[in-house]
Amino acid sequence: MDDDATLPPHPPTTPTGEPAPAPGARTATDPHVVASDVLANLRDVGGRRTADGRTVRRGVALRSAELRAPAIAADPAIAALGVRTVVDLRTAAERAAAPDVLPAGARGVHADVLTQDPQAPAADLTELMAHPQRLEQALAALDPAARMRETYVDLVVGDAARAGWATLLRHVLDPAAGPVLYHCTAGKDRTGWATTVLLLAAGVDLDGVRAEYLAVNPTVRAMYGPLLHRFADAGGDPALLVPLLEVRAEYLDTALDAMVDRFGSFDGYLTHGLGLADDEVTALRAALVD
Repeated sequence: MDDDATLPPHPPTTPTGEPAPAPGARTATDPHVVASDVLANLRDVGGRRTADGRTVRRGVALRSAELRAPAIAADPAIAALGVRTVVDLRTAAERAAAPDVLPAGARGVHADVLTQDPQAPAADLTELMAHPQRLEQALAALDPAARMRETYVDLVVGDAARAGWATLLRHVLDPAAGPVLYHCTAGKDRTGWATTVLLLAAGVDLDGVRAEYLAVNPTVRAMYGPLLHRFADAGGDPALLVPLLEVRAEYLDTALDAMVDRFGSFDGYLTHGLGLADDEVTALRAALVD
């Protein structure tokens, strides 16, 4: 387990025992967090500097965990974001278990990026929450970190994944569709790669991309703290779960390496991998950058 994998003691839960949304506020340490009492891991992708000194535009693309709370539909802070499109990156099973509660005025779009591997760890966190007592034997036979790396390769090269990312990017570059909010379950793996693609398309360098990717760890650890406590109470070793419940630089590097190995470059990924035309790539950057 990484040295920075320490979890806060007994983070808050809802009356049903589910992880409570982690309220956020834009602060000097993380100005990308958007305050919300009803939607966990809500962040504005904008605000980062590009390699050529420009700034990624705020209020164009937002990321979050799943839209589970009924209060989302009428929450004034969410309404103030003006979201027009919500892109759900989850599997059909995840959506059936917890359908999106859409903000007022928003329409939903489904872009399942794990159709080819619905049992990937990134798609199985809801099941983990429901049955922590069943995990010890399965995890003992699995290298969780290696399984996560495999999932990240699938998120880059898989047919369903590439179609899903193209769907997301085409909504972001469409002025009539934005602002766009996209999410998976916890808002860390599928959502993390989607954010990486958007920031690279905007011209943010790898340091900035990695900073955003890793920035969700404090919130994600708080969200899944109750799961680790329940797993420990059932006699399990929480260290076995940690690789599934956080983001790591090695996961992102695995995805970036797979992108270069398969498509040669990020530009090749956009055009040959995701099928974007040159004018769409230009429109995407124009939508993202001031």
